[in-house]
Amino acid sequence: MSTRSTSGSVVVLGGHQTDFAVNTAKQGGDISDLVRQVTEAALNDAGIDAGQVQSIHVGNAFGQLYTGQGHLGAMPATVVDGLWGKPAMRHEAACASSSMAVLSAMAEIEAGRYHCVLVVGVEQEKCMPSAQAAEVQNAAAWVGHETDGVQFFWPYVFDKVADEYDRRFGLDDTHLRAIGELNLRNAKDNPNAQTRDWQLSSDSFGDDDRANPVVVGRLRRNDVTQITDGAAGVVLVSERWLAEHRPGFGQTASVAGTGASRIVGWGHATAGLALEPKLARSANDTYVMPHVRAAITDAYRRAAIEGPDQLDAIETHDCMTPSEYMAIDHFGITAPGESWKAIEEGELERTGRLPVNPSGGLIGGGHPVGATGARMLVDVTKQVAGTAGDYQVEGARRAATLNIGGSTATTACFIVESIDTN
Repeated sequence: MSTRSTSGSVVVLGGHQTDFAVNTAKQGGDISDLVRQVTEAALNDAGIDAGQVQSIHVGNAFGQLYTGQGHLGAMPATVVDGLWGKPAMRHEAACASSSMAVLSAMAEIEAGRYHCVLVVGVEQEKCMPSAQAAEVQNAAAWVGHETDGVQFFWPYVFDKVADEYDRRFGLDDTHLRAIGELNLRNAKDNPNAQTRDWQLSSDSFGDDDRANPVVVGRLRRNDVTQITDGAAGVVLVSERWLAEHRPGFGQTASVAGTGASRIVGWGHATAGLALEPKLARSANDTYVMPHVRAAITDAYRRAAIEGPDQLDAIETHDCMTPSEYMAIDHFGITAPGESWKAIEEGELERTGRLPVNPSGGLIGGGHPVGATGARMLVDVTKQVAGTAGDYQVEGARRAATLNIGGSTATTACFIVESIDTN
């Protein structure tokens, strides 16, 4: 149990995730409808009205490229009248965009500038053919330096990460398949998961080229996340705000909706855009991505915990199965290069030693890029508040997220606790 004081921490008062299985354009909507839906629902879940919001942060990666719509910091005020005139800004860091929005909102609260801040992450991707939609995301790489002539660039990148694990430690592809299978299985219990109604068999996670075709190298279809529309939002408040507006909140908070959590630790690291220099720099390091490990250990330190044994659940970035394989040893669940042990021993299962992606993660849940970091924060808040429903980890009190942008160029880690954890 943490011995750190929580008097200056930031509280997630409530939040919301849209249904990631919905195709917004096919329903006659656009990105503004996603922003409206998630904003109104997040405010409702937190039990506040728009007039109480003092500042707004929007995470979005590819708005102009997918839809032509930029200036998304102004979108909440455009679609929710009560937000008119509130200070707002947009943040872009590829898949970590809404985690950067959360960090900025936290900084405002910690500085005492504002005490009630709305964070929205949003992406509309299903507005063009899937291959074209996937190519848009190449903008998160070093364009013209590492992207030229590469088809399916991001599967190519994380296939290279898997190759690096294989070179250093050895890697059995069946362990990657097992990650995909677990996350797609977990997603079936999540009412907002993109793949919850998929019909899958054991062949879907094997080497059958029809049931699970090759995408790039060792990565097959169910090693790779989907093109997704969606939004997620959270309302963040200071302890001072809670004392003034919700006295006794920790003892009387309702468990309806998402519930609440306290952010007690965070880490943030940025490396260069291209993959190869990262691998070259870490050639003699214990970890494949030492800056990712540093972001995690910074979060541990700020949360006053020693490691993963003091966590009850993790929502991590599984844009491809190798990114989750990397997260397992970088969190310290296993020694470096031994992620396979946690997979084989069932430690990542919802009933295992340390459940990873009980929601289904990105592969099962969906990956609307600019919304993913905020969605993770919504899900870990549900876990520690006991409101995750059919994908609840029993007894969860402390949980972490790991959100990466690009080939780990931007990395963010958050640790949250139950609101009444001392």
